[in-house]
Amino acid sequence: MLGGLLALFSAACFSMNAAAARRGVVSGSVWQGLAISVPFGVPFFFIALLIFGNLSDLATFTPANMLWLAAAGIVHFVVGRYANYRGAKAIGSNLVGPIQDVNILVSLGLAVFLLGERLNAIMVVGILLVCIGPVLTWNRGPAKPQTKMPGSFTPVWGEGIFFAVLSALAYGISPILVRLGLAGGGVGRGVAAGLISYVAASGAVMLMLLKPGSLADIRATGRGNFNWFMFASLAVGAAQLLRYMALALAPVSIVAPMMRLSSVFRVYFSWAVNREHEIFAPGVILGTIVSVTGALILCVQTDMARAILPEWERVAALLAWRWP
Repeated sequence: MLGGLLALFSAACFSMNAAAARRGVVSGSVWQGLAISVPFGVPFFFIALLIFGNLSDLATFTPANMLWLAAAGIVHFVVGRYANYRGAKAIGSNLVGPIQDVNILVSLGLAVFLLGERLNAIMVVGILLVCIGPVLTWNRGPAKPQTKMPGSFTPVWGEGIFFAVLSALAYGISPILVRLGLAGGGVGRGVAAGLISYVAASGAVMLMLLKPGSLADIRATGRGNFNWFMFASLAVGAAQLLRYMALALAPVSIVAPMMRLSSVFRVYFSWAVNREHEIFAPGVILGTIVSVTGALILCVQTDMARAILPEWERVAALLAWRWP
């Protein structure tokens, strides 16, 4: 239950990050957002680890654990985040979100076949609803300015869809790598794991900045863009902190579907700050209701369901079903 709730709050923070980062890349560059947000995670997680009093947990990770966590950091924070920002710059975060929902299929498939996790009937119902909800918010119609402000937004479909799919693959693989690196443990160990991932990702970003012209691009960051990227960094830091804590407590088959709620939440944050830079679909409210219902179902344990549902033979057989 706690792991599911942490994942829910993480999804909300991810949606705030998406809206802020989208605002930043409207006139700023993807590299500016990456160079600010990724290194920010190192002190953020270190301070969180001190607050939780679990600094000693860093010594409990084996070299193999650290390699898995380093890989998770590079895949998620560098590859996935770059592709996410690039896709959002091209078609907007509202349209990137539903495409990224493919990552749940990647995560669940790998969780079943690599981690030996099993799905039950309740989880399948919740997963389906969480997946259907963001689809209801999808609208591939022509871009229409949502306000009378100048600078209406025209999507670049090919680039946006390519990078949205790439980010979906990265975001789908990373939870598996985190679970392999965690190898059990509680909330504090999850925070320590996040710090290791961010250190590795920050090192990769620093190496990328050696490319000619990269530092000049970073120095050219405007004050307004810098503020949006810093807000995005704070939001994504909180989101990742909650995500690693959730993965330390709950299986990927619970956390991954809950994380997709960010596709619904981001529409509301985008409406608040990016009306002239996004496309808004008419099914937002319905999509929200469907996804939140699915998320609540995912938090329901089998024993709790038995206590709520009628004691019918078919219901009992359904609750006893497992796959594989």
